[in-house]
Amino acid sequence: MSLEQEVELIRQFPIFSKLQPAMQKLLCFGSERMTYAPGQPLFQAGDVADAAYIVIEGTAEVSVPTPGGPVVINTMGRNAIIGEIAIFGGVPRTANVTAVTRLEALKISKDLFFNVIRENPDAAIELIRILAERLANTTSQLSRTITRPR
Repeated sequence: MSLEQEVELIRQFPIFSKLQPAMQKLLCFGSERMTYAPGQPLFQAGDVADAAYIVIEGTAEVSVPTPGGPVVINTMGRNAIIGEIAIFGGVPRTANVTAVTRLEALKISKDLFFNVIRENPDAAIELIRILAERLANTTSQLSRTITRPR
């Protein structure tokens, strides 16, 4: 895929759509395109947070380990951002993320992701919106899991 095609791809993601073209090119040039097979982990809870992932195609399941086994808290698809919480929290990964289908993702290093967010208020606001939505969804999912009769 050419750099121009990668830039066109990155423009489709809400978090990067309002970036200046030069920043979009830098983001594409500095990122790595990854492919995962169904069942293949992107990362596990406890791993070092070295990158964020933007889902290009496919779906991934997010689960948290519990004494009773893993609890699925979300399924992420096209245009989703994955792995940003541990990056910004400065903590190890908080969940397992596994490809459900064949998954293509753009892997953005921690440093590059920080630079993009730091220099682009619109991207930072979009990231905050995404995190708030994710927190609400996770809280709802956990609430349903906890209140289910056993």
